Formats: sequence, C-alpha cells, structure tokens
Amino acid sequence: MWAACKVKVHDYLATTSITLRRCLRLGATMAKSKFEYVRDFEADDTCLAHCWVVVRLDGRNFHRFAEKHNFAKPNDRRALHLMTKCAQTVMEELEDIVIAYGQSDEYSFVFKRKTNWFKRRASKFMTHVASQFASSYVFYWRDYFEDQPLLYPPGFDGRVVVYPSNQTLKDYLSWRQADCHINNLYNTVFWALIQQSGLTPVQAQGRLQGTLAADKNEILFSEFNINYNNEPLMYRKGTVLIWQKVDEVMTKEIKLPTEMEGKKMAVTRTRTKPVPLHCDIIGDAFWKEHPDILDEDS
Repeated sequence: MWAACKVKVHDYLATTSITLRRCLRLGATMAKSKFEYVRDFEADDTCLAHCWVVVRLDGRNFHRFAEKHNFAKPNDRRALHLMTKCAQTVMEELEDIVIAYGQSDEYSFVFKRKTNWFKRRASKFMTHVASQFASSYVFYWRDYFEDQPLLYPPGFDGRVVVYPSNQTLKDYLSWRQADCHINNLYNTVFWALIQQSGLTPVQAQGRLQGTLAADKNEILFSEFNINYNNEPLMYRKGTVLIWQKVDEVMTKEIKLPTEMEGKKMAVTRTRTKPVPLHCDIIGDAFWKEHPDILDEDS
C-alpha cells in the first residue's frame, strides 16, 4: 500500500511541475507585446570593465543662483558645507563610491573599479547621483541657510568618465584640485579689488588680465595685507570625502531585570561614514596615507 501511495505522490508532483513550467512559459510569452521592439533603440552605455567610473556634477547656472540667494563672496561657507552634506548623502546611499572631491559648485564621485552597480550603465550612474544630490540640496537647505529662503530649485548637470588606471584617476583628481586653487586665487583677488578698493567688476577684471599667480599673491599682500597661504584650506584645497571609522556617542535607555525603570546612558558605537578632509591630493603623501582607496579589493 505504501509503495502505491509513493508512486501516486511522485506522479502528482511530476504532473504539477510540468504544468507549472508550462504556465511560466505561457506567462512570459503573454507578458510581451508587439511594442517590445522599441527597447532595441536603447543605446548600450555600459562602462568599460575594470575601469574607475567617475561621475562629476556641476551646478547649472550657479552664478545666477548664488546672486539670487545672497551668497557671500568670494566664498560662502554655508554653501560649501551644504554641498558636502549632499555629497555625503550620495555616498551613504551608494556605498561603492570610494572617494569624492568637491569645490565651488561641483563634486566628483569615484566608484570602485569592480563595481557592478546598475550593471555599470553610465546613464544609471549619472541620473542616480544627480537626483540624489539635487534632492538633498533642497532637503537640507534650511539647515545651512536659516534666514535665506530657497527661491527656486537648483539644477545640476552630470557627466560620466571612465579612467583605466590608478594614475589617470589620480591625475583627474589632481586636475580638479589645481582648478580649485586657480579659481579661488583669482576670485580672492577679484573680490578684494571690488569690496575693498571699490573697483567695478569690469575694472577688476581688467586689472587682473594677464597676471600670473605670483602677481595675484603680490596684490593681495601689498594692497590688502592678505597672505593667501593663510586662507582656509577648504577654500584653497577643496573638500575630499573618504570612508573612515568614527565613534558616535548616543543616548540609550538601559533597563536591568531588577529595576522598574530604565536609565539613560551614553553609549559609544563605531560607524564607518564619509568624512570630509581639506588636504593636498596632488602629492603622494595622501595616497600613501590612504592606500585602501586604490586597493582593488577594498
């Protein structure tokens, strides 16, 4: 009797399995329509394998945005800290980002060489980073601009570039930091001429036309008693975001079995989070101090 029952159960399961497979095949066929062919027009934008994927965001028409929202010149600490907060939010959302670098109204995000997020599709990288960054900018605005209402939503454009080696990636980040220095030195002198000497923007631009870095430093020191090397590092070097372990102190209610009421106690926990640094990344010292950034298995 048991042998007969086993045969019947086996036959039932086999029949059910065949029926299920047929239903799945039928469902897959029915899910498609005659319009499916339009997917063939989608461009293949898969990023090259084993390359660093870099997404760089730039504020769209931020000169106008800064004027409308009364940004301090030549640098607004609130705006720079807000940009960094947005970049940290992006990194916490996309943990395959190993390092980010920002200055002025731009931020670059570097994804691991081996990342397979979004199947390495460039459009997915760019749109996700841009949308997360822009929405964070609006979300956290009031935390940094308490007395300045947001008059209209900001926009950010993005691009995706792949770099095949550690050296080309380091050269890219060095290029962005060198750009930060050049622009900030110019802006520091430009606005000193306007704000302290009373020149018009056109006159200040004419005064600086053809000048070299040494000339700009001389103008700052001789006319305004400003030593450019003493300017805040955040302005001169930009901001680097890397993952570091940080101890966080939080209040937690602890209740012992013998006690009726819990006690609030300070508890320290270690968490890895994106931490801002204002340092040189053009030389080798930074990379020797943080070799894990370029580590293939990090």
